[in-house]
Amino acid sequence: MTVQNVESMPGPAPAPAIELVNAARWYGNVVAVNDVSFALGPGVTGLLGPNGAGKTTLLHMLAGFLAPSAGTVHVLGRSPHRDPSVYRQIGLVPEREAVYPFLTGFEYVRFNARLQGMADADAASRRAISLVGLDDAAHRAIGTYSKGMRQRAKVAGALVHDPQVLLLDEPFNGMDPRQRLAMMDLLGQMAEAGRTILFSSHILEEVERIGTEILVMVSGRLAASGDFRAIRALMTDRPHTIKIRSSDDRRLATALMADPAVFAVELKDGSLAVQTAHLSTFRRLIAGASRAAGVRLVEVVSADESLESVFDYLVRR
Repeated sequence: MTVQNVESMPGPAPAPAIELVNAARWYGNVVAVNDVSFALGPGVTGLLGPNGAGKTTLLHMLAGFLAPSAGTVHVLGRSPHRDPSVYRQIGLVPEREAVYPFLTGFEYVRFNARLQGMADADAASRRAISLVGLDDAAHRAIGTYSKGMRQRAKVAGALVHDPQVLLLDEPFNGMDPRQRLAMMDLLGQMAEAGRTILFSSHILEEVERIGTEILVMVSGRLAASGDFRAIRALMTDRPHTIKIRSSDDRRLATALMADPAVFAVELKDGSLAVQTAHLSTFRRLIAGASRAAGVRLVEVVSADESLESVFDYLVRR
């Protein structure tokens, strides 16, 4: 009998920071979130969906503002509804304006620090303001801020207590390109440090830049979750379009059309557009087909593996 070293045995998997099981929320006869289940650990996850899909309701349940009408919602292993101990570990940036115009940026962030019981609220506020790049405007009234600056003040107020879970509803609204890039870098650094970040955005390139993990809400239900490239690969009912440039596109097209994995080929704009339902099969096929035809491949790229195409397929299917 083999005795395994206890110290080398793998321990139990860590509990997810966010977990929903068959969660639902309705208002009278209106169902805002319907039977949603998922679990998230450290990292950045984009929350996507058309207007009215239930994204804000979902974030408000996670923040503890709303109790689920059915199912369970857990943050760090506990229900966040009416549990102040969980609030200490959550940072929320709501989509709506939630800043007092008569306060300075520093006063607003310090107000949040004091609500969270920070031992040195002033020092924590200065750190948070510096993280979002508002040092020069910290002692100006928020009423004089641009929308992008107000957004950054809201983010500073949400992270002043260094929460484990950060929930952001359209956090980049009003920010200029430079501010957006800086905020994306900040969220990426926080995720690398072990934080769990869930943010909604209607600008898909923002989501794609920060990470590949997504949750897609459609009509209150979770339509898909995970790596968007893996989601696209599973869409066998949607043909994959591959763009190819080669030394002889016509000869290569003839060779590819002989294979049943390829059902459409088009010569267009100096390249070859190939449609296939089986991406993995085609990847094996293209190398052999080009060699057999005596054609040199110059470029082979997927034309519809972007987050935009995945989102479009899910929402409009």
